[in-house]
Amino acid sequence: MKIELEDNKVFFENHGLKKEIHPFWLRERVNDDDHVDKKTQQRLFDPTNLKDNIKIDNIDLSSKFLEVKFNDGTFTKLEISTILKEFLNTNDVKHISKTQWDSSLKDFNNFKFKKNFFENEEMYKALQSFYKFGFVIFKNVPTDNNYIVDFANSIGSIRRTNFGEFFNVKSKPNPNDLAYTSLPLAPHTDNPYRNPVPCIQMLHCIENEVSGGHSTLVDGFTVTEKLKKSFPDYYKILTEIKVRFQFIDHSVVLEDWAEMIQLDENDNFKQVRFSPRLDFVPLMDKDKLDLYYAARKKISELYNSDEFRIEFKLSPGDLLMMDNHRLLHGRTTYDANEGKRFLQGCYIDYDSTEGKLKHLKRKFNL
Repeated sequence: MKIELEDNKVFFENHGLKKEIHPFWLRERVNDDDHVDKKTQQRLFDPTNLKDNIKIDNIDLSSKFLEVKFNDGTFTKLEISTILKEFLNTNDVKHISKTQWDSSLKDFNNFKFKKNFFENEEMYKALQSFYKFGFVIFKNVPTDNNYIVDFANSIGSIRRTNFGEFFNVKSKPNPNDLAYTSLPLAPHTDNPYRNPVPCIQMLHCIENEVSGGHSTLVDGFTVTEKLKKSFPDYYKILTEIKVRFQFIDHSVVLEDWAEMIQLDENDNFKQVRFSPRLDFVPLMDKDKLDLYYAARKKISELYNSDEFRIEFKLSPGDLLMMDNHRLLHGRTTYDANEGKRFLQGCYIDYDSTEGKLKHLKRKFNL
């Protein structure tokens, strides 16, 4: 991969494929102090006001820099590495490969919280691990004064819902969700009835005096790939049929239609939604419904099987951060008479962790 010059034109060459870089594309990236604010990296000019027929008058290429003078009199000196990064899109965290895992996973991606943790290189490693595995556990996080709010807002911004800025997960009378009981919770994703669904969930253990109430996680990505390989007909219908997810309480009705397995524009894994207490399948031909119900039953069996589920007990100070578009989480039953089990939860979106990761990468020149 390299930059080449030919007849006052700039070309990008990669594995034998050669394309001209548009002069206007280069003109937009003029980066001296008169054209770009160094603190915000925002342009001090509006490129839509530039003349249409931008051309290159003179160019010079060295090992590190491309120097260009344009026909409107502007001169710029651009780093070759910066230009190549734009073509590679190397800062895009979506290019961090997902690591498939099942019940054999033993390393639970633990990172010890410490002073100045959010601006530490250790946080960069934690976020890298989060994007690889879909979850990370922070140890020894302060448990007083609803610290989960400070933690979340130190990475990005909390996504407020009808459950509040944050919510307390413990058994209580007249709950509006089964999470607020001592009942077991099968693997599920949170808030499948929202548009958009919250991307990331945090659960911070404040107290845990009971012998049960273990947390469970399942990698929806791993299960989806298993279904795709072993049960292609089931995989196909679960990626095609939109079902209605619904939540109702005394003050709100939330609904959204979506596939249980959502693919991206390249037909690759993007998101799973699974909460069989909240889904309503549309009316279809009987044969198609037979196939759909069989597919839903099979993926539920996989989600609930010992082959894919990991189980662990959160201790006070443990903060679990998990990808709600990828992972399913649950809980084993517990006896509320044994003592207190108190977790606090909240949601943040991907731009929070993506922005923090890019900032730390820039800060430590990684």
